[in-house]
Amino acid sequence: MTISYKWLSEYLPVQLEPERLSKILTAIGLEVEKTATYESVRGSLRGLIIAEVLETERHPNADKLTVTRVATGAAEPLQIVCGAPNVAPGQRVVVAPVGTTIYPVSGDPLTMKVAKIRGVESHGMICAEDEIGLGTSHDGIMVLPGDAPVGSAAASWFRPYTDTIFEIGLTPNRMDAMSHQGVARDVCAYLAHHEKKDYRPLIPQKTFRSDAKALPVSVRVENAEACRRYSGICIRGIEVKDSPQWLQDRLLSIGVRPINNIVDITNFIQHDTGQPLHAFDYDRISGQQVIVKTLPAGTLFTTLDEKERKLHEDDLMICDANGPMCIAGVFGGVNSGVTLQTTNIFLESAWFDPVSIRKTSFRHQLRTDAASRFEKGTDISGTVLVARRAAALITEIAGGTVAGEVTDIYPDPLPKTQVTIKYHYLKKLSGKNYHPDTVKRILEVLGFTIERDSMDALTVAVPYHKPDISLPADIVEEILRIDGLDNVPIPSTISISPSVEQHAHSEQMREKISATLTGAGFTEILTNSITNSAYFTEEQLLPAVKLLNNLSSELDIMRPSMLHTGLEVIAFNSNRKNTSLRLFEFGKTYSTSGTGKYSETAHLCLFVTGLVQDMHWKRKPVAADVYYIKGVSQAILDLSGITYTATKDNSNPAFESSVVMHANGEAIAEAGMVSKQLLSKFDIRHPVLFADFSWDRILALSTSRVQFKEIPKYPSVERDLALIVDKGMKYEQVRSRIEGLRLRKMTDVRLFDVFESEKIGAGKKSMAISFTFLDEEKTLTDKEIDSWMSRIMETLERDLHAEIRKS
Repeated sequence: MTISYKWLSEYLPVQLEPERLSKILTAIGLEVEKTATYESVRGSLRGLIIAEVLETERHPNADKLTVTRVATGAAEPLQIVCGAPNVAPGQRVVVAPVGTTIYPVSGDPLTMKVAKIRGVESHGMICAEDEIGLGTSHDGIMVLPGDAPVGSAAASWFRPYTDTIFEIGLTPNRMDAMSHQGVARDVCAYLAHHEKKDYRPLIPQKTFRSDAKALPVSVRVENAEACRRYSGICIRGIEVKDSPQWLQDRLLSIGVRPINNIVDITNFIQHDTGQPLHAFDYDRISGQQVIVKTLPAGTLFTTLDEKERKLHEDDLMICDANGPMCIAGVFGGVNSGVTLQTTNIFLESAWFDPVSIRKTSFRHQLRTDAASRFEKGTDISGTVLVARRAAALITEIAGGTVAGEVTDIYPDPLPKTQVTIKYHYLKKLSGKNYHPDTVKRILEVLGFTIERDSMDALTVAVPYHKPDISLPADIVEEILRIDGLDNVPIPSTISISPSVEQHAHSEQMREKISATLTGAGFTEILTNSITNSAYFTEEQLLPAVKLLNNLSSELDIMRPSMLHTGLEVIAFNSNRKNTSLRLFEFGKTYSTSGTGKYSETAHLCLFVTGLVQDMHWKRKPVAADVYYIKGVSQAILDLSGITYTATKDNSNPAFESSVVMHANGEAIAEAGMVSKQLLSKFDIRHPVLFADFSWDRILALSTSRVQFKEIPKYPSVERDLALIVDKGMKYEQVRSRIEGLRLRKMTDVRLFDVFESEKIGAGKKSMAISFTFLDEEKTLTDKEIDSWMSRIMETLERDLHAEIRKS
């Protein structure tokens, strides 16, 4: 939701600075995600001065250049070389002096410097309108009226519009805050509570005089369930043209493109009050009949975007005597909208069923601002009031007169929801003891009506603009957010009972592994379980869970793999020059057998890219590689107490190569380097390492029992051995032969160096291995260790044809 600071400030009884207003909005649950400055003219003409041309003379070295002297209000005139053909003495012009930055309509900003042009110094620039963003003309310099004050700022003459824009992250239930008036209501409630004053929003009350000669129109609602209230008003004699600048500035500041004065007013009212409106060309309404109904399935209807759509039997339509004019609450038709030739209009202000609108909007993939409001529930009590305000604004801006009173079809008025909240429940849920007067004051400013008040409970009628409130807990939330969550006292003691939940082991393991990964430099992420089917092949999509009502074409399946959503995170960071990442995520993947049975699989995934050791004056940078991701993966399994084996695998197309780890005869993890083909789909140009753990299998095989033993009394002994083997031999082969000897006193075997050189022979390499021996009951002797080392060397020479290096 986009909110304009200037627009909102008009409705506030006190002036608040943008910084304070931003903090208040966040405090009351309307989190300000971003604050930006809007400028109707880029740079807002800062530094530009209105000046007078005093003298002009031809440039001595260029026929098309003129040397001018201009008065800018300073003690001495400026000498400026100008290339415009229309410069002349006595003109009032806009000058950019040295040091000023100008922002052309197209191109990069340019900062003025003292320049020497064909041998003549120039101290600034006399500007054309396209050079400072005021237009597109470059025929010559701008010539201002003779009363333009010399020496004054150009911004004070042209008055470019500037504003502060708040991007608010609304939760789906906060329909009441999808308008400037709704946000003003919340801010006033906050101020009234904290400053102990009766602050209310300053909502403008515009009036109009109705023409005695009404335009005839017949309104009939045939589907009263989908349209509980329908209001409309006719206006004759309007002139459709561009909106006044103030209205265009208001809309542009919140990202809405101006179209014409009638459409702009309906958009303005929608963002102002939260009530969508629709203007029909009255003279194109066949039979002057407006009928709200559904049509047979398959009925063809052409919408404003000139696309022909097949209607569903549940789509609510606004029709005339001949057929459909508009998809109710969603999108207009191509033949009923306002054009430059329109002189009479019928203005619709209605309440449509949120479920019906949402289904229709998704069914036709028409996600409009109007639909997004109707589907959350609009204020059914305000349709007539909003219609009257819009009509008054139309007659003020577009001329014309209101032809008759508002037509209002509301046969079955909706009763207000009543909620009873007990004060002890409020204290229990909020953690704070509120005085009853404080509770009533907060609720009344928010629009609630006190129905019954007793010593221990309060019954309120919920305002129509808050359709999400139906439970006592909802009332607690309203009180808490206006009072401020920061004002809830923290108790000095907290009672915590031991956890006996069935998921305790899972949570303990998750905490332990998360802490270990975080300590190793990893950051936890949480990605969307819904992803893009375009990432996957047709074969991969066969077991995928597809969404029936997807939010967009790029979010249409439940993820069959966690790799792709993680790559989105890496791509996002890489595009912002953050290329060294170590990430982990606990999440789920989803699949189906195609017979209506669905399954979820829990995973732990690691993502590594870039450097794992930064550049430092004492060491060289180290880039992540397969060995790093394999080592981290093995550390996780060791931490889980799982005995496993690791084998190389090339069957997974997502990897260039990978290592699969098995335990109890089943694969529990896979780690490796992501394939370049897959990385190219995300425009990632550097290697990415990925590890995927089956979390359910990890939990089933892990043990949370911690074993302790006494620190050995006797010293361990280390021996090193270097052997020459074939270049293609893996260390795992060497290690398995050594472990096969089952030397009980050998506690560790570790490869610490690999060396290749022509000196040791073509196709050969040297491995240096360290052995650790320990006897917990006595000190080992050289004779014992020598015997074990002899057995090791004999085995390696015999089984692997290794050559023991003597030096």
